[in-house]
Amino acid sequence: MKLAKTYFADERNDDFSEIGQPLPRTDLRGHVTGRTVYFADRTFPGMLYLKMVRSPHHHARILSIDTSEAEKHPGVVRILTAKDVPQNLYTILILIQVGPEDEHVLAEDKVRWKGEAVVAVLAETERAAQEAAAKVKVEYEVLEPVLSIEDALKPDAPIVNEHHGRNYYLYDSGECRKIRFGDVEEGFAAADHILEETYQSSPIEHAPVETTGCIVVPEANGRFTCYTNTQAMFFTLDNASIILQMPGHRLHMVGGTVGGGFGGKVDVIVEPIAILAAKLTGRPVSFIYTREEEMQISSPRAAEKIVMKDGVMRDGRIVARKVTAYVDAGAYSRHSPYGAQKAAAHFPGPYTIPNVWIDSYCVYTNRTPSSAMRGFGVTIADFALEVQMDKLARLIGMDPLEFRFINAYRDGDMKAHRQPTEGAALIECMQEASIVADWPVDERFMAMSSRVREG
Repeated sequence: MKLAKTYFADERNDDFSEIGQPLPRTDLRGHVTGRTVYFADRTFPGMLYLKMVRSPHHHARILSIDTSEAEKHPGVVRILTAKDVPQNLYTILILIQVGPEDEHVLAEDKVRWKGEAVVAVLAETERAAQEAAAKVKVEYEVLEPVLSIEDALKPDAPIVNEHHGRNYYLYDSGECRKIRFGDVEEGFAAADHILEETYQSSPIEHAPVETTGCIVVPEANGRFTCYTNTQAMFFTLDNASIILQMPGHRLHMVGGTVGGGFGGKVDVIVEPIAILAAKLTGRPVSFIYTREEEMQISSPRAAEKIVMKDGVMRDGRIVARKVTAYVDAGAYSRHSPYGAQKAAAHFPGPYTIPNVWIDSYCVYTNRTPSSAMRGFGVTIADFALEVQMDKLARLIGMDPLEFRFINAYRDGDMKAHRQPTEGAALIECMQEASIVADWPVDERFMAMSSRVREG
């Protein structure tokens, strides 16, 4: 029997041949020539158009829904309400045990944010669907909304989402994701200086060129093909299967081409109701956000509030950090509990701090549900902690880059969430940055290494 030869890296000319080479993206030519096919470029005979009736209120009880006038509108084929959805309660991250289910595909008893979907209208044309949606009559009892983190956490605050029974997500560690490392109070007692600052951010919209949407086509074999611009194909497949109580092999998701997403297209929002509509009508269905919906309805980056307290020595060593962070999830969980958890792990930054105390809360308000956006849970945390680093350096009269050299992770340092540092390279990155930026630092910092901590 002939054995295959084992090659070593230096024996093969093609090993690592692509590293460091300016190779073009495989989809580049299609994009610049206009030949790339996006989901909305497709059209099918007999296609219906889906438009939503949305809540005009931040918080209200639904008393009645009257679709009789809308049903008479020319071109209307079918109208869907909550009772048509097989499993109308879900949570996107239930697949990774983030629960409980807390969001409705179509609102049932209440609406919890301005813009929440209540009724789906299917018609022969977009215009007919839009006109019919305007004829749906929903009677509301307006309730007091909770529109800020501070109001949500008041003892007498109205409950935003009864599925939680409280206005914050309950982790296995309790009312917040907690990190405890060392003894933070001892660290503050030993510190030469203490600095406490508060940082806040607002929701940020992704603003993709292509708005969120999908087109669903019922196939002769009983399957449904969903052409979608989702960024989370398997989340979409599995959640749609759960919501529709339909085996996954009957759902064929086609995607991969996204006209801008940045995290804003990971929520499973349009596909389940469009698939259901195609199933109930037996016709292709198009559900695409208008630009107004994309700006007002799609999930933004969460608003956050971060209170950061640091203890620092005169020689530049940070000896204690205490952070209380609040992530505004809006009315439903979506990806926010995960984002708040990521934030907790990240607040020490790439710095070795011997005493750390972090509480990171995921808070519910009657605002648009927030979700993923480019490093969510880390991006705003990074902003806060790096601004804090500059302030600490100024407090003790030290160059801000040299201050970071002193506190930077070295290989083998234990992180606050009890993971050892490996392959840090931060020291070397800062050394190169100081050269490129012509930012002079003392020679002793240029002699440092991420591999060992100097005496």
